[in-house]
Amino acid sequence: MIKDMTEGSPLRHIIWFSIPLLIGNIFQQLYNVADIVIVGRTLGMKALAAVGAISPIFFFVMFIVIGLTSGFAVITGQRFGAKDTQGVRRSVTVSTVLSTGITVFCSIVLAIFMNQALTWMNVPQEIRQDAFWYIQIVIAGLFIMNAYNLLSSIIRALGDSKTPLYFLIFASVLNVFLALLFILKFHWGVPGSAVAVVVSELVSVIMCAVYVKLKFPILHLRREDWAYALKKESLSFAYEHLKVGVPMAVQSSILGAGILIIQSVCNTFGSDVIAAFTAALRIEQIATMPMISFGIALAAYTAQNFGAYSFSRIREGVNKGSLINIALSIFMTLTIHFFGSDIVGLFIGRSETHIIEIARSYLWISTLFYFFLGQIFIFRNALQGMGEAMMPLWSSIAELLVRSFAAVYLAVKFGYFGIFYAGPIAWISAAVILAAGYYINLFGIVKKAHANFRLQKKLKKEFNLSV
Repeated sequence: MIKDMTEGSPLRHIIWFSIPLLIGNIFQQLYNVADIVIVGRTLGMKALAAVGAISPIFFFVMFIVIGLTSGFAVITGQRFGAKDTQGVRRSVTVSTVLSTGITVFCSIVLAIFMNQALTWMNVPQEIRQDAFWYIQIVIAGLFIMNAYNLLSSIIRALGDSKTPLYFLIFASVLNVFLALLFILKFHWGVPGSAVAVVVSELVSVIMCAVYVKLKFPILHLRREDWAYALKKESLSFAYEHLKVGVPMAVQSSILGAGILIIQSVCNTFGSDVIAAFTAALRIEQIATMPMISFGIALAAYTAQNFGAYSFSRIREGVNKGSLINIALSIFMTLTIHFFGSDIVGLFIGRSETHIIEIARSYLWISTLFYFFLGQIFIFRNALQGMGEAMMPLWSSIAELLVRSFAAVYLAVKFGYFGIFYAGPIAWISAAVILAAGYYINLFGIVKKAHANFRLQKKLKKEFNLSV
């Protein structure tokens, strides 16, 4: 169902929009959690380490796809907020053409340089073969990943966060079933887990596409919409999408690069540390899902209100979103601190006490800084919803540099324990930059709007014009 968020309570819109999005994100994380639990419990710690050692490449690619499609959907949301139906359809076709071309290019490059990437990441030889085949299968399904994220981003941009949820729940359950089938019944090992991810995501793509065809008249694309996307006259509109989408993709890839660097350093400490770090990161991804969901909801809310020139509603949404973030940060911190060891034990088994202790140490440190991580999602998504992509990009570059330096330097000084502080230090740096960028950007927009209003009044008074 399409939802107009330019009227009514901002907090109510954000909360009700984010709840199904949160559930959907949690189920989407089950793709990765299923890998860890099933592989770790059935194939052992070395297999778990293989998945964990190569996972940052998967996340690197996924972040690019999500950033690109989310950026394109910002333009779609702005056109919807401006009540431009034709603009919505043309935004969809232009987004499809652009994202398809970029996905094909990325797939080819990654396939060619994958062996070299494994060497750069210091993947141990004993787990290298499993890691190689896992990531190659995932890369082969990159087009499917792009299709799902593009469809879901467009649907969310129109205010509907529920539609993809039901399909995602089904696909997540299917992923667990297929992973067990391919690993236990077909004995495909670690590659079987990757095949399960790709096949289940393909199912969610098909279901989303069918639903859009049946239930979303505004997204019923015409021949002239596709023709427009391939003509020279669409170049300026394509550039408008790329101006938001590419910086968001680059920004997301920079975040992925930071994880790659940390994982590369972590890989030098052996399979036990890799397995512990892998389990801890998966738990953290689930713990921070509410923050991410509120951020995505705020991006859709901001895009619509920016298109409607409702700047005061944007400010109100950000302020109330920040209050929600404080509550979420405290809740998640307390949960991890009191139940962290038990949760880690569910992933890898309670007998692996040394690995559990390493993972718990990481979680105890990182949770103390969740507030700053939550504010990153708040300010970054608000800026992106207003079409401002450069400040989030600069913050991501700063986050990458700080995270990389901290990981390498602290690892040398304190061993793998020092790596655990790299993320929190980077979160603080990025949050400060984004907060400054948000307030400066919003102030400039409001000031420009007031100036234009005064100019319009002057023209109307002096020349009796309707402007």
